[in-house]
Amino acid sequence: MRIAEYVSFDAVGLAELVARGEVTPAELETAAREATRAVNPRINAVVETWPADDGPIDGPVPGGTPLAGVPFLIKDIGVAMAGRRMELGSRLAAGHVARADSALMRRFRRAGLVTFGRTATPEMAYSVTTEPVLYGATRNPWNLERSAGGSSGGSAAAVAAGVVPIAHATDAAGSLRIPAAYNGLFGLKPTRGRVSMGPDFDELYNGLAVHGSVSRTVRDSAALLDLIRGPEPGDPYFAQEPSRPYAEEVTRHPGPLRIGVLTQAWGGRRTTAPVADALSRTVRLLESLGHRVAEAEVGLGADWEEFVLANARLWTANLTASVDGLAAAFNRPVDSSTLEPVTLAGYHYGQRVGGAQFVDALALRNRVARSLARYFGTHDLLLTPTLPELPVPLGTYAEGAEALDGLGWISRVFDRSPFTVAFNVAGTPAMSVPVTTDAGTGLPIGMQFAAGYGLEGRLFRLAGQLEQASPWSGRTPAVWAGNHQVH
Repeated sequence: MRIAEYVSFDAVGLAELVARGEVTPAELETAAREATRAVNPRINAVVETWPADDGPIDGPVPGGTPLAGVPFLIKDIGVAMAGRRMELGSRLAAGHVARADSALMRRFRRAGLVTFGRTATPEMAYSVTTEPVLYGATRNPWNLERSAGGSSGGSAAAVAAGVVPIAHATDAAGSLRIPAAYNGLFGLKPTRGRVSMGPDFDELYNGLAVHGSVSRTVRDSAALLDLIRGPEPGDPYFAQEPSRPYAEEVTRHPGPLRIGVLTQAWGGRRTTAPVADALSRTVRLLESLGHRVAEAEVGLGADWEEFVLANARLWTANLTASVDGLAAAFNRPVDSSTLEPVTLAGYHYGQRVGGAQFVDALALRNRVARSLARYFGTHDLLLTPTLPELPVPLGTYAEGAEALDGLGWISRVFDRSPFTVAFNVAGTPAMSVPVTTDAGTGLPIGMQFAAGYGLEGRLFRLAGQLEQASPWSGRTPAVWAGNHQVH
């Protein structure tokens, strides 16, 4: 299969070819590896590829699964694959090889996905741009001078560039939705407890972090979530099973929805003109589809400074525990030889977080969840920009970062991505939809839709409708310009 043909299919489409015997999984994997060699030197999204995987499979691979035979990549954090490196984007964990599959990896195997490599992440996923010291910056396929976002920037850039149609991603403060918006992809952050973190972890970042994916089509994300959702024994959270498969929701009409709009972000950062214009166009599109859309006031249950402080305490305390564990496991020092300046600053800040401060931060998490639940008691969805600005130039986040302490770094990250993190704190599902591009730069602009706890189906129904009304697939990123293998 030629690359031009390979990149024209989404994951479900490729699996259908395999099921009909028109192409083999080996041929798809060959095409994916050729695509990697063609574009990865320019975007630096894939940090390692592996020989064809013949590792253990937990149960038989059902040949009829909607993604069987599809090439796949996992993020370099959060999911362990037996015998393969997982380095967390950090020199502190460099060379680490997982001893066993995590529960999620076993589910990827059972789905029949062909995992052949891992994608870039910022160190410890502690940023929303993917520019780690260990492997260097990941570049946005639409403009190589711009960030691909983070912390799932490698996965998003690889999918946008056609290396794979769908890839693993995680999201603790927007780490899935932000790179989806930056790279013109669909990305849905599931409800807390929808996908297991087991068996080594009961939760990550006190339930703020979840597993998901980034993809070029809505049906791909829905199909994968159907295959990986559900608890493992001992999980602390359990989201009620959906009434029907998410893959079916994509094709169902959402009905008229009550959608509130939050134009300006919590915290005061102003939405830039290109994004505000895209939001206005999205509102008009929603109204033309029969939805009731109106400006909304949505409280967080706390002022912004209190919200940022509580999250900084949760983030840095968890970071400190992780760093100490890695340093002990690999017998490495915790200093500038193993950690980047902002990670090291977060580590030291987390050392000073007291037990009572940590408990207070968890209490704020509860207040945010209750406040957003009250909003969703009267509205079906909330619409916001995914981000208040276009993809930023590489290096933007690093400017003056060496002078920031742990709180200062979290404040910077939240200031530039103020719309996303509230839904991690509340545990509710939210998606970024690539409804449009900026006319001046050609860069993608994502819109975020959030729903009440456990209501991913509602999001998938709307996303399917928007995809039909305003198709975003089929555009060619700048990284492929002039490349005869695609054109």
